[in-house]
Parts: sequence; C-alpha cells; structure tokens
Amino acid sequence: MAIGIIAKFDIKPGKNEEFEAIFAELETAVRANEAGNNYYSLHKSRADGNKYIVMEQYVDQAALDIHGKTEYFKTIGAKMGPCMAGRPEIEYMDSTS
Repeated sequence: MAIGIIAKFDIKPGKNEEFEAIFAELETAVRANEAGNNYYSLHKSRADGNKYIVMEQYVDQAALDIHGKTEYFKTIGAKMGPCMAGRPEIEYMDSTS
C-alpha cells in the first residue's frame, strides 16, 4: 500500500528563496536516489507566501523508512532549519487504492 505525506512548513519572512533553493537540492537527491518514491514536490501557498507544503508518496513503508535514513535527507534537511519559523507539521496517510 502506498503511503502519502503532507508536510507543512512556516518559513521566516525573507527566507523564501533560500528555503526553496535548499528544498530543490533535496528534491533532486530524492528523485535521483529513491526508486520507492513516487512523488516529492514543494508547493507555496497563494494566501500566505511564507507557508509551504511538501507532497510526498512512497510505494510502501520500507521506501519511506529508507528516505528518512538517507544522509542527504539528514544533511539537507538540517540546512532548512534556519529558514523555518517553527517545527514542520507532518501528516501520514495510507492510499485507498
């Protein structure tokens, strides 16, 4: 069963370009190295330019586990920290089909 994730981020004012550039590094690494990832994409709110969500989908729990253990996820993810206005809100979902 596929697993979907919605990760919500609030970004500090003036940090948008930096955050987007760092996320682009992570997105590139995920797409290049994780065969079990179906979708990984950043979206910016139209209503509030400092709010973002990441939509993700993995083929199964094992693929999600691999994602969280990669060195690039840990390293690049840590680079995002100074851009964030708080901890991300993460919701895990199971595919119904």
